Amino acid sequence: MSQFPLTNEQLKQQAPALFTEEPHFEVSEKYHFIPTIDVIEEIRANNWYPVSVSEADVRDDNKQGYQQHLVRFRHFDDLLSPQENAVELLLFNSHDRTKSFSISAGIYRFVCSNGLVIADSVFETYKIKHLGKRDNDVANAVESITAIKPKLMQKIQTLESIHLSQQEQESFAKLSIPLRFDTHLEVNPTDLLIHHRDEDTKDDLYTVLNVIQENLLRGNISGINKETGRAFTSREVTSISRDVEVNQGLWDLAERIAFIKEPQMALAA
Repeated sequence: MSQFPLTNEQLKQQAPALFTEEPHFEVSEKYHFIPTIDVIEEIRANNWYPVSVSEADVRDDNKQGYQQHLVRFRHFDDLLSPQENAVELLLFNSHDRTKSFSISAGIYRFVCSNGLVIADSVFETYKIKHLGKRDNDVANAVESITAIKPKLMQKIQTLESIHLSQQEQESFAKLSIPLRFDTHLEVNPTDLLIHHRDEDTKDDLYTVLNVIQENLLRGNISGINKETGRAFTSREVTSISRDVEVNQGLWDLAERIAFIKEPQMALAA
């Protein structure tokens, strides 16, 4: 993750699929193709700049250059004056119909280089169907995320103000296990609460959320396969779709905990 905007040359080096000029040959003629780089340029024109990009691995060589990809953008204001957390704009797409063109909101936490993805129940995902038209989906989505930035930052403050007991932290961790592990894989919830830096020793809901997220996604969690009795160690999540699913599930759990702990505060945020 760069703290400075990525140039088009850097984007092309890291994710060539952004510059694909036609859809995969297997999509139908009704498929409305928009080059990802065209949307990136329009988002740039609205004061959001790309700071991170990734594309999915492919098993079929015919899908190379058409696979799912994700670009994370940060607002001009946040690039000028970085804070502990920054609201990000997330652009998803593929050119083989494995992922529709959409824009969502996320939060980047600098202290641990974690990128959370906001659950759809909190922030609507905007589908992109048009470009350069009066009902431009891109402009509408960018405007909406820009407008909601202060509310999302306030929501972070709400989560930071809610403190969890050890038992509550363990309940959060236990409920998060199915987001990452199948039912036949058993892990100790307390392993998901192990922090990796002094800044994460706090017991507030937002810090606990980030600690669990980091452990789920970065792997190295030991467990037992209940079907075979064999021990296993989790690997880092590299799938874009899986990463988003885990993130959105964790955020949704945090929202539910906030509502239980401080219902008036949660509603106000």
